[in-house]
Amino acid sequence: MYGLTSQLRRAAASIPAYIAEGCVRGSGPDFRRFLLVALGSASEVEYHIFLSHELGYLDKNQYESLSGNATELKRMLTSFIQKLS
Repeated sequence: MYGLTSQLRRAAASIPAYIAEGCVRGSGPDFRRFLLVALGSASEVEYHIFLSHELGYLDKNQYESLSGNATELKRMLTSFIQKLS
């Protein structure tokens, strides 16, 4: 449980960190690349939420709420990436 919690926190923290790093790179293609990495981290978070539920660490309501938030974040990142293309 502690290892999973650590991985989930690390992945969640990396999403805004990649977005911030991409902002200072100066070019659209570089920013897009960092957004894609952030999207990968969001997918990792989504998986860890699923695994937490499967292992019984999250009840159904918690899982649905967190999963919905992760899905919405991925939609927003995908939309932003498409606008930069």
